[in-house]
Parts: sequence; structure tokens; C-alpha cells
Amino acid sequence: MYLENNRYELSGGVDIIALTEKYGCPLYVYDSAIIKRQFKRINEAFKVKRLKINYACKALTNISILKLLRAEGAGLDTVSIQEVELGLLAGFKPQDIIYTPNCVGLNEIEEAVELGVRINIDNISILEQFGQGFPDIPVCIRINPHIVAGGNRKISVGHIDSKFGISIHQMPHVHKVVEATGLKIEGIHMHTGSDIYEPEVFLNGAEILFNIAESFQDLDYLDFGSGFKVPYKQGDIETDIEALGTLISKRFNEFCESYGKNLTLIFEPGKFIVSEAGSFLVRVNVIKQTTSNIFAGVDSGLNHLIRPMFYDAHHEIINISNPSGRSRFYTIVGYICETDTFGTNRRIAEIREGDVLAMKNAGAYCFSMASNYNSRFRPAEVLIHEGKDYLIRKRETMDDLLRNQVVADISSNSLGE
Repeated sequence: MYLENNRYELSGGVDIIALTEKYGCPLYVYDSAIIKRQFKRINEAFKVKRLKINYACKALTNISILKLLRAEGAGLDTVSIQEVELGLLAGFKPQDIIYTPNCVGLNEIEEAVELGVRINIDNISILEQFGQGFPDIPVCIRINPHIVAGGNRKISVGHIDSKFGISIHQMPHVHKVVEATGLKIEGIHMHTGSDIYEPEVFLNGAEILFNIAESFQDLDYLDFGSGFKVPYKQGDIETDIEALGTLISKRFNEFCESYGKNLTLIFEPGKFIVSEAGSFLVRVNVIKQTTSNIFAGVDSGLNHLIRPMFYDAHHEIINISNPSGRSRFYTIVGYICETDTFGTNRRIAEIREGDVLAMKNAGAYCFSMASNYNSRFRPAEVLIHEGKDYLIRKRETMDDLLRNQVVADISSNSLGE
């Protein structure tokens, strides 16, 4: 997405303002060319005999996006049985889907077994129960490497206090369970967090993973998770995926040689693939000047994009209706009855009531975390593909809010009247 002739455009020359006139605001827009570019980058970065990129679909689960990535050759990383089912509906083969839940009961894992997908287990209790019930089904083990990684404590998941994974110090117990049940371990997995840009963090984690893997004799793959950092603003730091690919590939190939077998190297990026492909478009309802701020109040809020409030995430905000206007400082806020601030004291081209603003990096963990808070409708989603726009999710209506509600037949007597 870029500015050309003072117009904010998408690949193929699609005019983004025209999309708001066609589909209304607020609106999520995704550019397939960027998704394909990012998938190609990560595929080409790692030089190993066997490589599999599993898209972490919790970032954005729209079935049209899943179909697009399946066509590009991606596998699927899922964290719930519903994501598994979406993946199957999108045409993924069961063996190309890995299911990595946490804190679910055995009953949900049994559903995944019935669907034939790969299973990744992250606690000893479930591993033991699984081994007793399904000793012939190969599984992956998710370890907790005890690494503090990433730019935000809320999304750092490999440290000692995290709920995710089996501690590396509990591996003797894991081996006892495997020996007692006869389980076949086909993979070892780890994921340390998000927004990681230092190659050394991945290399440190790799050495821990390799040390664990050496004690399992019949592995098929090693899953390094993801957590690659994407740029959120001009000049921002990002993971140098090509440099990381060179370092990891060299060490992985060395490990495979010592292990005596070419294992599959798996990564499971979500944000890296779809974040930059998304824009969230909102319309300005009101300009409100106070004694200390100029607020631009828009027709959305934390119900549609919660990341700035939940993670203190930065989304660059551009006035696409008046890109050549004189820059002023604004605080962009929403219409929810909470403090829902998208950006504080941002320098933006002069904003007028009725202007359309674009929030960048809105492809990952944005619509997927949207809600109906304040009984607001969730927005529409549009995919730009090869110069054409496709509606891939309708805007909600009152019927959607009421669909699963049941009106109780409560008489006035039962209410004590």
C-alpha cells in the first residue's frame, strides 16, 4: 500500500477511497500481493532439504485468506478445534494442519484426532492421558525453553512463568511417560514470543531445541514457532528474515547431519505474513478540541481494533482523504464507552469531519480480536487480488446480534409484579 499522486492506493492501482464509497466504513482491507510477497520471502530465506511454513491462522482466519495461503503452498498452525475445522473447510489436507492448543481438555484433542490432523501437546498431564488412549498416534511435544523474548511481556510465551509448553527441566518426566505408554514422538516444538528481531534469540532457542531433540530417536520435524517482528512505522526495526535464514539453515543442516536424518524445519508465522497486508479504514465523526487535545473521533473503537489498548501497539494512521493537508497533532479516539485511543498526539495531515483515516498493519490480530462490545456491529472485510476487490465478509446487522439470542417467555408474575 502506498501514496501516489496524493491518493492512497493498493496493488493493481485500486483506489482505497473508492472502496469506502462502495463498502462503507469502518472497513478492513487486505492486499493479497503483500501476503504472497511475505510468504515467498520466508520460503526463500531458509536453505534446507525439507522446509514447511505453517501459517498461524489465529492472526486472521477469514476462509478466503486461508484458501489464498493454501494455494501458495502453506500448511496451517491452529490453536483451537474451530481453527482446525476452518482449515479443513479451506481445503487443507489433515496432515498439513498442526493443532497446538493449551489448557484444553482431552475431549477437544480427541476431536482433533478424529479429524486426522497433527497433534502438539504442551503439558505432561495431557501427554500421559493421550499416551494411554492413543499410543499409536504420533505427536509433537511443545517445550518451554525458559527464554525471555519479544518486545511485549504480554506476548512473551517462552519464559519460566508462562503457561505454555513443558519445561525443559521436566524432560526426564516426559521420557518416563513416553516409555510407559509407547508414544511415538514425531516432532519437538517451541515458541518464545512475538516481535523478536535478534537472530541470537532464535539461535539460542535452536540450541535448546537441538539438545532436546537428540534424546528422541525417530523425529520427523522440528518446529521453531515464529515471532518475527514487522515494521510498524517509518524506520522501525524488523526481523531480517534473510539473515536469520542463513544462520538458522547452517546450524539446522549441521544438526541433521549429526542426527543422521534430514528432518523438516517448520516455522509458523502469522503476523509476518498478514500484518502489513491489512489496512483498517475509519471515518471521522467529529473533531473535538479541548484545553489540552484535539481529538478526532472516528466510527470505530476497541471493539474493532483492540491492539493499541490491549498491547500498547502502534498503528501508523494516515489521512487518506486529505494527504496533502498541513500537518497537525491529533489524538485519534473511538466511539466506545471506554477509553479507546488509537493514537496519542500523532502528527497527521489536517483532519476534517467526514475524512477517512487508514490504520496500517491491520492484517494480524485485528479483525480476529474484534467483538460486539457496546452491541456494535463488526465491520466488513475486503480482499484486493490481482487488481480487483472482493467482499470476503459482510458487515454485520442487527440480525447477526440477535441470531443466537433466545427471548425468554417471562411473565409479569415471575418478575414479582
